[in-house]
Amino acid sequence: MSTSAGPLEGVKVLELGTLIAGPFASRLLGEFGAQVIKIEDPNGGDPLRKWRMLYPEVGGTSLWWAVQARNKKSVTLNLKAPEGKRILQQLAREADIVVENFRPGLLEKLGLGYDVLSAENPGLVMVRLSGYGQTGPYRDRPGFGSIAEAMGGLRHITGYPELPPPRIGISIGDSIAALHAVIGALMALHHRQANGGKGQVVDVSLYEAVFNMMESIVPEYGVYGAVRERTGASLPGIVPSNTYACKDGSIVIGGNSDPIFKRLMLAIERPDLADDPALAHNDGRVPRTREIDDAIAAWLAGRTIDEALDVLNAADVPVGRIYSAADMFTDPQFAARKMIEHFKWQDGLDIALPNVTPKFSDTPGGTRWLGPALGEHTDEVLAELGYDPAAIAGLRERKIV
Repeated sequence: MSTSAGPLEGVKVLELGTLIAGPFASRLLGEFGAQVIKIEDPNGGDPLRKWRMLYPEVGGTSLWWAVQARNKKSVTLNLKAPEGKRILQQLAREADIVVENFRPGLLEKLGLGYDVLSAENPGLVMVRLSGYGQTGPYRDRPGFGSIAEAMGGLRHITGYPELPPPRIGISIGDSIAALHAVIGALMALHHRQANGGKGQVVDVSLYEAVFNMMESIVPEYGVYGAVRERTGASLPGIVPSNTYACKDGSIVIGGNSDPIFKRLMLAIERPDLADDPALAHNDGRVPRTREIDDAIAAWLAGRTIDEALDVLNAADVPVGRIYSAADMFTDPQFAARKMIEHFKWQDGLDIALPNVTPKFSDTPGGTRWLGPALGEHTDEVLAELGYDPAAIAGLRERKIV
């Protein structure tokens, strides 16, 4: 386990949320030293505890939980009870950041909106993640990452034109929103600390976070009325950049900068294309995309992945195999960067987790402990607020915690 304090040492985060977007945001803060107190419903806690593969397989805890909740303290609290609300307000008084991903308006209905939580802590930053944001005609609709991917434009441009738009195999919409949430939280903290500002609300909409990744689709439509469509494995308008078949599988090649394109054509024994002045720049290559892709495909057709990688790496062309999890566990680059770490969990199970990223030279982040049991830190946190054992026992008897 890591002993590094991390660059966010001293920052206190209160997490009010479940599943993916909000908890992923606070997970990232916790990985770099922030103290994260995760508030969970006493009746079962975060549903993510039971998502995907469990250990043990029957009645166990999600393996995902080990990483999504690492470095967090789990406190159970009934937010519908007046005593539970008072405890939350006590915790908020000491917090720098509150991360929440309930439906807009829910905290206000509970009497725990930003106006209430910041009344005694004007420096509080509240990060609010929701499907459509805190305003607008869609604010009250349920919003999941998959819907955000569709509305934000990602699904429309993903896949092959002759097939319905597929989903990416992870909850990418939630994760993109979480990254925006962390960026927003840190910018708000900087404003408070460096510019003498006060706390504020950071409003993160899942669909807007995805929309923010859509590169040039807005100006292209605004100026030319052009709607970018699905193009399979290629990157439209940037040539060559595609997935290509070898004898034993596929590789990805990015040969789209001008000098790389020339090196790629020489490597695949096509000096005629390398020296063609019409192909010297990307705008000249785009109309001849099929010709270029066909030339690359023809050269690869008789070669294995390893043979192709040897030649193209020697030519300094960006190229790579398509990794599965099994490939990651045996790859020397993953090993050199220590991107997969092993820990002991629960009954001594050896569990592999992804290492934290990015890497810091002086104050690195790390895993201090794995995802906690439900309410594991309730007594500890309440004691820090001044509750004695008898008072905590009374709260437990009344099902407040």
